[in-house]
Amino acid sequence: MSRRSSGLIGIWAEAQRQQQRQREAQRRAWERSRQEQEREQRAYERDLARSRREQQAVYRQHREADARRRTEELEARVEALRGLLATGCRAPSFRTAALGRPERIESFAPGQLAHPVPMPDPRHYQAQGGGWGIGEQRRARAEQEARARYERDLRAAQAAEAGRQQQLAAYRQQYDQWAEAQLAEVRRHNAGIAELVSALRAGDAEAAVEYFSAALYASTAWPEGFPRQVSAAYDPAARQLVLNWELPRYDIVPETRSVRYLPSVDQFKETARPVAQRRALYRDVLAQCVLLALRDLYAADEFGALDSVALNGFVDDHDPATGRRAQIVLATVMATRTAFGELHLEQVSPVDCLADGLRGQLSARPDQRTAVRPGRTPDEVGDGVITHGGGGEGDEEPDLYEMDPIAFESLVADLFRAMGMRAVMTQRSNDGGVDVDAMDPTPIRGGKIVVQVKRYRNTVPPTAVRDLYGTVQATGANKGVLVTTSGFGPGSHTFAGGKPLELVSGGELVDLLHRHGLRGRLGGGGGRGGSGGGRGGTSRQPAPEAADTANTANTADAADAAGDHNVLGLFWSGEVALDVCALVCHGNRVLSDDHFVFFNNPRTPDRAVRAVAAAAPDKAAMRVAFDALPERADRLVLVAAVDPAADPRADLSGFTDARIRLLDASGAEQGQLDVSDGRDGETALVLGSFRRRAGGDWDFVVGGKGYRGGLEALVQEYGINVT
Repeated sequence: MSRRSSGLIGIWAEAQRQQQRQREAQRRAWERSRQEQEREQRAYERDLARSRREQQAVYRQHREADARRRTEELEARVEALRGLLATGCRAPSFRTAALGRPERIESFAPGQLAHPVPMPDPRHYQAQGGGWGIGEQRRARAEQEARARYERDLRAAQAAEAGRQQQLAAYRQQYDQWAEAQLAEVRRHNAGIAELVSALRAGDAEAAVEYFSAALYASTAWPEGFPRQVSAAYDPAARQLVLNWELPRYDIVPETRSVRYLPSVDQFKETARPVAQRRALYRDVLAQCVLLALRDLYAADEFGALDSVALNGFVDDHDPATGRRAQIVLATVMATRTAFGELHLEQVSPVDCLADGLRGQLSARPDQRTAVRPGRTPDEVGDGVITHGGGGEGDEEPDLYEMDPIAFESLVADLFRAMGMRAVMTQRSNDGGVDVDAMDPTPIRGGKIVVQVKRYRNTVPPTAVRDLYGTVQATGANKGVLVTTSGFGPGSHTFAGGKPLELVSGGELVDLLHRHGLRGRLGGGGGRGGSGGGRGGTSRQPAPEAADTANTANTADAADAAGDHNVLGLFWSGEVALDVCALVCHGNRVLSDDHFVFFNNPRTPDRAVRAVAAAAPDKAAMRVAFDALPERADRLVLVAAVDPAADPRADLSGFTDARIRLLDASGAEQGQLDVSDGRDGETALVLGSFRRRAGGDWDFVVGGKGYRGGLEALVQEYGINVT
């Protein structure tokens, strides 16, 4: 007899089956998830491997491209060396006509002074009101007040117009004087060129050497890095130019022929140029240089001054026999105009042309500095030897202060030539005028440059910078450069800002000379820098503070006597009353409490900085002798603070449209410097600071930091204890 199972057991069994099915489903889901993750991981690894292969391929392509580029650069350098002579033959010839200046002067531009002051319109001064009785009296009084306002405004406008006309007449007079001086300068320059031409035609030896040296430097065919040292003399009787011309050394020819990338070791492999090929190319380059120099000289001879040229090509290197630095002659030739004129230089073999066509000599092993016997040398011509761009290794460096003015101008011309420019002296004078015309052949940024030379010991006045700018405009030059043995004040830098002018102080000049293989110092011993390049060359020894104060006080007195100081005038909009102060600092620390100039201390102990009465439109002013500031001072900080005695609730929100006017000792404005406006809640503000440059000049840096704690909070940051 069967018995049916109870319902409880069936339910339990069904639950067990459901759980088993769920576990199986979960297992299958987990297995599918695991398989999916494995597939994604394999896909990721495949993508990563492919990405790495692609990156490696890109990296290899870049490295191979670098190798090709370096090889192409080597090939281009070699091709440029092989085509040196052909390129030079296509270059324009040097001509004196390019040195002349047009007699064009900038027209008179009075600016706002050209516009008359508008007079008040009587129609705008009508009385208001009307009626009878008491109203009539008010009307009469209103008409009387309107007439009074009109007459007052009319008198003010007439006075302003009279002032405008007076300023216009004074400005016109200044312009006429300036224009006359500029025109005279242009004419003096052109007369100097005409004098040079006449001297060349007359066979003047000095003029011939100066002109033909400039012609060599003017060649645009000489690649960057080629030397340009020359010693020359002229024999008027034989009409022969004799010169020693520096040639490039053996390393001008690349030692490497090609570059290849080796991916297995991730390195570049350089293949050396065969020694025989390198030697042959070097001899060819030397021959091309000699022929190109001859071509430049004869092409520039528009006056028939040369019947022949004796040229010795040398390298400035160590003599293999003695180990000492020497000029080793590797090529020599004497070429007559007739013989040279029969050559077709673009088709010749340079070595054969020099050795066979012109009967010259070329070293058989110039790579080993095997010398040849020079022909006629400049020393054999006479005492008129002129050297550009060189200097003996053991010679004492010349003192730029003591140099002959013409020699100093010639040295500056040499510097521009050594920098890859064409430069020629344009006049011989002792007044430091525009002495050098230069041409920068660099595309886009190059062009004509006029150079003014000032062999000064004191700061160059801003008027010299203004005169140079006038010359730049009158001649149509791209840039003007003022070179001096001293330095420039802030007025000069302010005026030059934003204009095509460059100011080179004494310290910067010495540095440039040495960087380009020339020699010069500023006073003192034989050291390169001399002393005080940017401060006129005066040497100050370290001394106790009292002695330093006495020295600088004497310097300040001398500056006052010479008128060598500036006045810094500050004007602003708004009625806020301000105290304007100055701090003489080293970095962000005032030198001493006495070097804080304010209402209770109107001057520094050395008297280099003083508070002075302001002249309209200025509301405050400081007189500063920058050259008299202590040697350890590198900043002059100007600040402004609200005067709490005038209005204890005021802040700097009313300090707007502020500027510092930079005046010279005569009161003439040299420029204006913008300063930041004040802000709500601030009661003190750093207007800006004059900072001493490495060469000794001073530049202005705008400030703008404000303080809510007034002058006390400001000066505490500069090391002044407020008690």
